[in-house]
Amino acid sequence: MTSHLFSSFSLRSLDLPNRIVVSPMGQHSAEDGIAGDWHLMHLGQFAVSGAGLVITEAVSVEPEGRVGPGCIGLWTDAQAEALARITGFCRRHGGAKLGIQLNHSGRKGSVGASWEAHAALPPGGGGWVPKAPSAIRYPGRNEPAALDAEGMAAVLRAFVDATRRADAAGFDLIELHAAHGYLLHNFLSPLTNRRNDAYGGSRAARMRFPLEVFDAMRAVWPAEKPLGVRVSATDWAEGGWTLEDTLEFCAALKARGCDFVCASSAGAVAEQKIAVGPLYQVPFAEAIRREIGIATIAVGLIRTPAEAEGIVAQRRADLVALARGMLYDPRWAWHAAEALGAEAYYPPQYDRAHPTMRQNDSFGVRKVARG
Repeated sequence: MTSHLFSSFSLRSLDLPNRIVVSPMGQHSAEDGIAGDWHLMHLGQFAVSGAGLVITEAVSVEPEGRVGPGCIGLWTDAQAEALARITGFCRRHGGAKLGIQLNHSGRKGSVGASWEAHAALPPGGGGWVPKAPSAIRYPGRNEPAALDAEGMAAVLRAFVDATRRADAAGFDLIELHAAHGYLLHNFLSPLTNRRNDAYGGSRAARMRFPLEVFDAMRAVWPAEKPLGVRVSATDWAEGGWTLEDTLEFCAALKARGCDFVCASSAGAVAEQKIAVGPLYQVPFAEAIRREIGIATIAVGLIRTPAEAEGIVAQRRADLVALARGMLYDPRWAWHAAEALGAEAYYPPQYDRAHPTMRQNDSFGVRKVARG
C-alpha cells in the first residue's frame, strides 16, 4: 500500500517529495542577526534527513523584532548572504525544499535565550523597548511601546524588504509568523490589542494590519513561490482569539492568495489554559482545511509515523510538521519511511545506512532517486 505521508504535494510551482515538514525551531545562536556554522549544521542535517520541507527558525525583520539578541535577522544584505550560504549547502547535499519563517516578536521581544528561561533584557542592558499594538506588558518582560501610524508603516516596509532578501537568499517558500503572541498575533487578539483606531476594536479591524503585511509581501514575493501563514488558532484564554476568528482570518488570507496555513495555538497571554495531549492541535488544521478549503500544516505532539500517516490519510491536514521530535531524532523521516514501506531521500554518502544495505551487508551501490 502506498504511504500517504510519503506522497508528493504541490504548492504553486513548488513540488514537495513528501508531506513531512521540519518545523521552525529557535536556536538563539546568531551574532548581529547573522546565521553561522551552528545554523549550517542545524539546517543542513535536516536537509539530508528525508523530510520534504525544512523551514528556518523565526527570522526577524528588524532589530527590535527579534525575540532575543541571538535571533537570525534579515534586515541587512550581510544577513541574506549568510542565509544564502546555508541554502546553497542544503541544495547541493539535501533533498528537502527550503522555507523561511519571517517574524516580528512584538511585545514578547528583548529576552535571553531559551536555556536562560527567556529572562527579560532591559534597554541599555542588552535589550530594547518592544513594539506592540498597545502598551500592554507581557508578564515578566519589558513594557512595549504602542506603534503609531509611522511605526506600523516602518514595520510593514521591514517585512517587504525581508521578503525580497529571502528570495535573493534562495528560499522556496515563506511562512509569515502570526502566532505565539508575537506582533501580528498581538494585533489579532483582543487581549493584546486595545487600540481605538482603524486597527483595533472589531475582528475585521484587528485583522487589518496582518492582512496589509501579507498583501505587501505577496506583492513582492515571486508569483510562482508559495506564501503561507502560521496562526494561533485559539488563545486558550477567556475573551481571546478563537477558532471562529481564525476561520474568518484564514478566509481573508485565502482570498488574498495565501497558499497554506500552519495551525498552531496559544502564546498571546500568560493566563492561557491549554488542553495539551497527543495531536491536540490537529483539529485546528482539520477545521481550517474543511471550512476554508486551504492547504494546512498540522503541528504539535505528533510523534509516531502512524500518527503522521493517519493525519494525512484521513485528510485532517495536508502536511505534518515536527520540531522537538526532529531534534531528538533527526532521522525521523528515514525511520518513518521504513515503518511505512516507503522511500525517503538519502545522500549518497549515507547510502550504506539504508535498511536494504544493512540487511544484506552489501558494499554495492543502491540506486535511488535523489529528490
